[in-house]
Amino acid sequence: MGAREEGIVQRFMDAWGDGTQEVPDVETVMAMFAEDAVWQLWVPGGPVLRGRDAIRKDIDRQLTFSNTMQCGPTHVTSSNRVVMTERVDHFRSKDVTVEHALVAIFEIDEDGLIGSILTPGILTASWPRHPRSCRGRTYSD
Repeated sequence: MGAREEGIVQRFMDAWGDGTQEVPDVETVMAMFAEDAVWQLWVPGGPVLRGRDAIRKDIDRQLTFSNTMQCGPTHVTSSNRVVMTERVDHFRSKDVTVEHALVAIFEIDEDGLIGSILTPGILTASWPRHPRSCRGRTYSD
């Protein structure tokens, strides 16, 4: 139904990286957001980023502790302007590879820009058993 919108979300995920590049293509990521976009990082209770400036500031914050990213969609579904992704993303934090399972819901505006992202389903974040990572625990322990 939303093939155009799914393509936009796929390009957004691709801009974060393929798991080999050190940093994402932040300029491409930012250009995909509407000026007044809203990104709620996790639902309920997570911070709500309003506007490109706030989103850029938080991406810059995230890049202080994470790199070598890759979005890994496992399921994608859409209905007109709304695209839902179920994903297992990967990134590096210091010397540790983190696997991060989540659901993200994108709303694409009439101009083909991301108007909002909600992340209602942060399913797990698995940190390998490593002495410098959460004392060897995973979030699902």
